[in-house]
Amino acid sequence: MAFSGKICIDSGLKGNLRLAYVYICGLAVNRNNGCLAQEMETTLARLCERLSDAGRLREFLLPARTLYHRFGLDPTRGRPSSEALLRRVLRGKGLYRINTLVDACNLSSVEFGLPVGLYDAQKIIGDVVCRPGWPGESYAGIGKEEIHLNGKPVLADARGPFGNPSSDSRRTMIDLTTSQALFVIFAPHSYDATLLGEQLRKASERILRYCGGTIKASGLLPEEAAS
Repeated sequence: MAFSGKICIDSGLKGNLRLAYVYICGLAVNRNNGCLAQEMETTLARLCERLSDAGRLREFLLPARTLYHRFGLDPTRGRPSSEALLRRVLRGKGLYRINTLVDACNLSSVEFGLPVGLYDAQKIIGDVVCRPGWPGESYAGIGKEEIHLNGKPVLADARGPFGNPSSDSRRTMIDLTTSQALFVIFAPHSYDATLLGEQLRKASERILRYCGGTIKASGLLPEEAAS
């Protein structure tokens, strides 16, 4: 069974977070792209200048931290992926360069200040649900040992969890053979739905620009956020 293209939020999490997602097929992932590298350099330089003020930085980090606090998680211990990447950029180290799909999505995460997930959709089985991680649940992270998931918001399919706002799983990781992908933005429920929709559109256009493909499904959750 392949990914159905369907994603939902478990009733136990409604009122706690928003998701924006896009499912794209027909992708062509490459090692690098000169135009993407230039966009990364320009965007990150502008972001560093904007966030050089401590007050602006705190404000920028607030939505992702609010999401973590909502789940009783300490964002200074296990940071949202967006903040971990941003702090690397602010230290002058830039973003990791992996491939055109991962790089484009990491750039969007840092630019928006929101954690994202990126998954090879051909490695997803059936429907996807965002639910709380259960006691004892874990998965092998990308470049990491076991990621413990108890109490964290996770994305899960028929085989179990494969993503959360801090670290994605090795099982659904992107590589140069990826032709279908699910991209998800995580935000607190208080986040402006219109802004989240605009950010999803911008991120989707960036993926299509550098990796091609066709959008098969996209949306905001909960669904009333899209109205």
